[in-house]
Amino acid sequence: MREKSFLQYLQYEKRFSPNTITAYRKDLEQFLQFIEQEMCLTSVTEVGHSHIRSWIVHLIGLGQSARTANRKLSTLKAYFRFLIRRNHLTSDPTAKVSAPKVGKRLPGSLKESELGQLFQQVEFESGYSGSRDRMILELLYATGMRRSEAIALELKDIDFQSLQLRIMGKGSKERLVPISRGLAGNLQAYLSDRSDAFPDSGAAWLFLTDKGRQLYPKLIYNIVYKYLSMVASNERRGPHALRHSFATHLSENGADLNAIKALLGHSSLASTQIYTHNSIERLKQVYNKAHPKAGLDDD
Repeated sequence: MREKSFLQYLQYEKRFSPNTITAYRKDLEQFLQFIEQEMCLTSVTEVGHSHIRSWIVHLIGLGQSARTANRKLSTLKAYFRFLIRRNHLTSDPTAKVSAPKVGKRLPGSLKESELGQLFQQVEFESGYSGSRDRMILELLYATGMRRSEAIALELKDIDFQSLQLRIMGKGSKERLVPISRGLAGNLQAYLSDRSDAFPDSGAAWLFLTDKGRQLYPKLIYNIVYKYLSMVASNERRGPHALRHSFATHLSENGADLNAIKALLGHSSLASTQIYTHNSIERLKQVYNKAHPKAGLDDD
């Protein structure tokens, strides 16, 4: 009855979605089955923090990820808080249980060959929309700017003479990013297509929708996902994949970490260091394949 009341509470008071409630129910059933079969407990009122820790260890032993174990622990925390509020318990057995550490997920990036295929082999649509889509992809990869920064980019932010862009980043922090002569030429070609499509437009933004309005986040995501899906094997195909690719490829080709930090607009070097981890992982793969002593025990 306690479990049923808890699920009804999630449904009618918390207004959780049916899928979320189903997940909570399955987590709870799994835990109750564990304490009954493995711990020989007959009631949740007997549960202590050691039982919950044993369950977490059990989950990890079954091959569950730390992320999944944490989600299941969150279910228990919500359940036991509910029982305390309903005066079924006086103390929370989850209070002394620490969540398993979740390893930091390395950013997904594309291979240089995949991006080469994108810009050299993929055919973009004719007209303004195709020109814009290609320019968005090229600019995101060439500068590492964020999606929000590309949306906010204005015509006056491009300095063709100095070959640089002025980007307004998070916290209204401004940074200057260099561009190549090739990219500058492509930008000028795009601006010509933009002018043909919207000759009377007074819009300040660099990129416009097909109706001449400012871009919005979902549209940029859809554009990037559409074209990256044609060439990328990586599961992450959104705008951030291009930002990660920009930083990863710079790191792999020997760029200074502080320079990458400045180009990305990171406030802390710790945020940038993850790209060295990406490079190290690839170096390990090369080493293990190529070095004659790789994987062998020392004599």
